[in-house]
Amino acid sequence: MKYSNTIQFKMAIAISISFLLSNCTVSKRTNEPLGLKESYKNSFLIGAALNGAQIDETDPIVAKTITHEFSAITPENVMKAEIIHPGWDIYNFNYADKLVALGKKYQIAVNGHTLIWHSQLPEFAKRINNSDSLRYYFENHIKTLASRYDGKIASWDVVNEALNEDGSLRNTIFLQKLGPNYIVEAFRLAQKAAPNTELYYNDFNIENPQKRAGAIDMIKKIQAAGVRIDGVGIQGHWQVNKVPFNNIEESIIAFSKLGLKVMFTELDITVLPNPWDSNTADVNMKAENNAYFNPYTSGIPDSIQQIFTKTYIDLFALFLKHKKEVTRVTFWGVNDHQSWLNDWPIKGRTNYPLLFDRNSKPKDTYYNILDLPKQIQ
Repeated sequence: MKYSNTIQFKMAIAISISFLLSNCTVSKRTNEPLGLKESYKNSFLIGAALNGAQIDETDPIVAKTITHEFSAITPENVMKAEIIHPGWDIYNFNYADKLVALGKKYQIAVNGHTLIWHSQLPEFAKRINNSDSLRYYFENHIKTLASRYDGKIASWDVVNEALNEDGSLRNTIFLQKLGPNYIVEAFRLAQKAAPNTELYYNDFNIENPQKRAGAIDMIKKIQAAGVRIDGVGIQGHWQVNKVPFNNIEESIIAFSKLGLKVMFTELDITVLPNPWDSNTADVNMKAENNAYFNPYTSGIPDSIQQIFTKTYIDLFALFLKHKKEVTRVTFWGVNDHQSWLNDWPIKGRTNYPLLFDRNSKPKDTYYNILDLPKQIQ
């Protein structure tokens, strides 16, 4: 069905949401559903971030979930510099190679994460004081990784989280020692080393107007330099009652107008209160624990679960509305047990941000998302 205007679209979504929420008993289905990747195969890729144990396929239930549900995979940590490049000329390709092999085995697209990021650097890189030495690390790291996996993975997050909330460049070690052109150079090096791999910029909160403006300015500089950038990843670490839907839609439109593919690359919806009145996903931010910030140690109440489900329905309805621009939606984890939000920004919390519970059992939310493409044609 085609919608002639926004009001008709919103009315149709409202009807679909009402229907789906009133039929949450679909979670008691006896027949195995097609899976997310099959349901969304005509819309966009559905992905998940994998940890080392999942790459090793140590848990058969989780392994089946990955192969049945997802058409794309991203390494949660094993391609980050502190793991894959622990010494000056020392590389540890073990798990990165396993991830690529896993993708090939099951015909799942692999996104490399990430070439240049100021966090999770190896210890030797953190101690670099000389600009020439940092440039050697920077160039060697990009060339080595990008060339090794060219043609074997679908895409790279070339630069990750380089912007402040106001859209200015973060004062990272790369900015300090290589200057503001380091992002253009990262993409230039990746383009040369990986001509058969798509190249993305990835960040959180770039759906917000100020940070989005900074991202657009940065992207235009890359393009003006004649350097290839293929897409932008909006991470999607949001609170259940604070998802900025209007900003998200405006960002999909704005980034696609630059000729870029748009991905949602690290999606999870926290149901817990945050210590700050924001959707920040800065891994370096920490807070003290207390009972207020960990209210659901034994499970979330039905009222919160209903809000959680409706939030995901609203989000995926928006993604489907823009399926010509959105090429991938990746969850940051397979199940709640794995989620980094159990330990961030407060260690030891119990969070429930994904579609599969701690035992990899699909939630009612999952079935609602699974059925949504049928409702929105």
